Amino acid sequence: MNDELPTADGPGPLAGIKVVDLSRALSGPYASLMLADAGAEVIKVERPGAGDDTRGWGPPFVGGDGGTAPESAYFLSVNRSKRSVVLDLKDEGDVASLRALIADADVLVENFRPGVMDRLGLGAAALEELNDRLVVLSITGFGEGGPDGHRSGFDQIIQGEAGLMGVTGPVGGTPHKMGIPITDILSGMFGAHGVVAALYERERSGKGQRVSTSLLAAAVAVHTFQGTRWTLAGEIPEPGGNRHPTIQPYGAYTCSDGYVNVAVGSEGLWRRFAPTVGLDPDDPRFATNRDRVANVDVLTAEIDAHLEGEPVEAWMARFDEAGVPAGRIRTMDQVYAWEQLAHLGLVDHVTHPTVGEMDLPGAPLRWSRSGRRPPEPPPTLGQHDDEVL
Repeated sequence: MNDELPTADGPGPLAGIKVVDLSRALSGPYASLMLADAGAEVIKVERPGAGDDTRGWGPPFVGGDGGTAPESAYFLSVNRSKRSVVLDLKDEGDVASLRALIADADVLVENFRPGVMDRLGLGAAALEELNDRLVVLSITGFGEGGPDGHRSGFDQIIQGEAGLMGVTGPVGGTPHKMGIPITDILSGMFGAHGVVAALYERERSGKGQRVSTSLLAAAVAVHTFQGTRWTLAGEIPEPGGNRHPTIQPYGAYTCSDGYVNVAVGSEGLWRRFAPTVGLDPDDPRFATNRDRVANVDVLTAEIDAHLEGEPVEAWMARFDEAGVPAGRIRTMDQVYAWEQLAHLGLVDHVTHPTVGEMDLPGAPLRWSRSGRRPPEPPPTLGQHDDEVL
């Protein structure tokens, strides 16, 4: 197998696609980030003065020397390779400029509350009349219509409402949110997927269409086995800490200087894992996965008792030798110092016009023939007004 990665340089498979992005915060910008990474030209439309909400989300802020305003690390994380223009959507002249951009675009992204686009004169019928080849991505919080469609959708609220917090947190403890805004990110990912599917269909029909998703829909879509535990088996999942609810041992265990994740996902792996940590694989308490799940507290205590006497690296070496899947639990600084990230090109190094040199979390996809568009720094507010307008 060839370990060489495809070159990062290239136009990308979406080269030539123009995206007008009216969205802000995270769900829509994450969708347009994915399209930009694939080579699309993304024109980010921002409000005068403040711009995208996330430009003010901090600390941390970076830069700001020499009379320039500091930049939010939050904004910088999801807006690379885009162009920024400032338009006041309460001004008739600026709305006319926006309509001109849309008339020449392939994709429009928006995540306003339901009804806002209609009030701007850019409802579904108006957009189709303006550009019948336009693919419109609309992301809302709770979906369109229904008893809760009018509600504003913020990630933590949706994580709670959609059951994600109900399965996250320490065993027997209170519900916890995830450490990243997962429903924003997922709805953006599903939205980008929907856009690409609609662009492909347009090649056959010649017509654009509207793609809609929501933070709620994205959260439910990833319930997977936790959802069917209820819909098929009638079980209400509860927070399980670092334990897997249906596979054991599968979770985080304590070493002398940190923690190690172990994933024993088959009986064959169990027979390799057990003697490595001093357990009898035929112990009747643990002989089958069902036994191990039923006796998880005892099993976890016995594994911890063996592992806590030695450091993570010692156990990683033993698990590797035994062929047992295991991994360190890294802090962010350790992740970005990891050579595997550099090998995979998962850190984008760019030069920002006011901040200077910076590293950003990189795109996860590569295309062997069309390549990945070389990353560009996130824009300053209105940086491309003259160029675009």
